Amino acid sequence: MVSLRGTEARRRTERSHAELIATVAHELRSPLTSVKGFTATLLDKWERFNDEQKRLMLETVDADAGRIKRLIAELLDISRIDSGRLEVRRQPVDIAAAVGRHIQVHTTAGQPPDRFFVRIRPQLPALWADPDKIDQILGNLLENAVRHGEGTVTIEVAPTTLGDDGEEGTEVTVSDEGPGIPEASMSRVFTRFWRGSKRGGTGLGLYIVKGVVEAHGGTITVGRGPRGGAEFRFILPVGTPAHLL
Repeated sequence: MVSLRGTEARRRTERSHAELIATVAHELRSPLTSVKGFTATLLDKWERFNDEQKRLMLETVDADAGRIKRLIAELLDISRIDSGRLEVRRQPVDIAAAVGRHIQVHTTAGQPPDRFFVRIRPQLPALWADPDKIDQILGNLLENAVRHGEGTVTIEVAPTTLGDDGEEGTEVTVSDEGPGIPEASMSRVFTRFWRGSKRGGTGLGLYIVKGVVEAHGGTITVGRGPRGGAEFRFILPVGTPAHLL
């Protein structure tokens, strides 16, 4: 029986690895084809294009190179999460300011400012976390809310307590007014390759978000928001370094 379980576990791992390879190959094909096509065209016919045409083609190459870079970063994160080697470099983080920066990214990209509603509760505890990874969490959750949701995106940051010992923490909730996530899919949201109703992306983002939150000693959940859309809620302990306690 033990041998059968071990064999089945290995098969699941092999299937997961095969699916990851297939997904990565698929996601890389499009931007690499674009980069190769535009660079070959420019090298072969440089003199035929005016400056504006060259700029547009180079901007496309730059954007596709960015997609490749993000995919490689996701793969590295998955490797570190799965092996328990995801490093968290803690320092003081102003999470309210981080929320504001991410909203500005979306408004600069064309989202109306009144699509976002932010509520920052008073008396937030001092949070020690990895600022780059906090940006990764917020960026993914807000991107999902904007892309898959509808109406107002609400972000709330509030103090909270964790566990029976009453440890201080910070709770962040991101919700939208879209169709929400079907009940049958709730248990799969944080697994590899899960995608929402609007296809696109690798389906790895929320898996990585969960790994990053847990590397901070926190938790993340998904449910239905007060207005029917998806609601993601993550809680992080204050994470004060031992030498400051």
